[in-house]
Formats: sequence, structure tokens, C-alpha cells
Amino acid sequence: MSVRPPQSFRQSQQNANGFNVLEYELMSERADALGRHGLKVESALAALKAWAADRQSAEERETLLNAASDAVWAFFIQREICGLRNNRDAVQRYGIPNEVIARLGAVRK
Repeated sequence: MSVRPPQSFRQSQQNANGFNVLEYELMSERADALGRHGLKVESALAALKAWAADRQSAEERETLLNAASDAVWAFFIQREICGLRNNRDAVQRYGIPNEVIARLGAVRK
């Protein structure tokens, strides 16, 4: 005599064939959030590169550096949520300067 678990305790067939609607939606949201963070990094780095010493003050540059480092930090966290642990390719692709990387995770007053 064999004992089978009740149907309510059995694994769903959706999990068996690899199609799980909820997991698909979560992956979609993670990818969308990663794309939004990437756009924020691009705009923050473009603003930093557009800074000109003859037209803008050093305080404005500090503000731009802080904004860029915050955007890159959030982008790296979102990459880790998506399972991408190595950030070297992102640093190279976006051309993130070393002075921005040096400020990652810094807590300002």
C-alpha cells in the first residue's frame, strides 16, 4: 500500500515545467528597475562630465559627485538583487570615474 500526499500539498505542475507566473513577474520588475537605475546613472554621469570649472563652483561639483555616487550605489545594489555580483563590466560600460567609485556607500551629513 502506498500513501500519496493530498493534492493541496503537492507541488504545482507550473513549478515542474519551469513556468511560474509570479517568478516571471518578479524577474520582469527586477529587470525594469535595473534599467531605470541605469538611466539614472547615465544622467548623473552626464551631468558630472558637463561640469565646467570656469562656469560652475566647486560646491556644485561636489553635489554632482554625490548625486553620481548615490545613483551608482543604488544601481550596484539593484544589480546584486538581479544576481549580477561582478560590477567591473558596469564600471567599464558606463565609464564610471574612480572619484565616484571612491564615494560609494559613503554616509553624508
